[in-house]
Amino acid sequence: MYEISVTRVFAAAHAIRLPDGSLEPVHGHNWSVLVTVGASQLDGIETVMDFHDLEKSLDATLAKANNRHLNDIAPFAGPNGGLAVNPTAERVAWWIAREVAPSLPREVTLLSVAVGEAPGCTGTWRP
Repeated sequence: MYEISVTRVFAAAHAIRLPDGSLEPVHGHNWSVLVTVGASQLDGIETVMDFHDLEKSLDATLAKANNRHLNDIAPFAGPNGGLAVNPTAERVAWWIAREVAPSLPREVTLLSVAVGEAPGCTGTWRP
């Protein structure tokens, strides 16, 4: 298996739902993102895929959240202003994966998305 990864950083606020059902105070992070994709064979120019194409897909996804409050955007926002999906680092990774995966070439597989909300605090989603 061959793999490539791209990284990005975006700024966004969130307030996660706590175990007692309350929301923590709204606060922001500079979220780091690492997207890794792979293929069992290289393409005609001996790459998994073009780095720039993967970056464009990730950038388009992150543009939906950059400088926003995650609780206010899909899929995190609920129909009545509540949360449909708790915007934890793990779920942000899941959301990014869900957005990026359809743009990949047919022979390329999304392997993981890791999202760091603070130094040393990373959530990862793998299919």
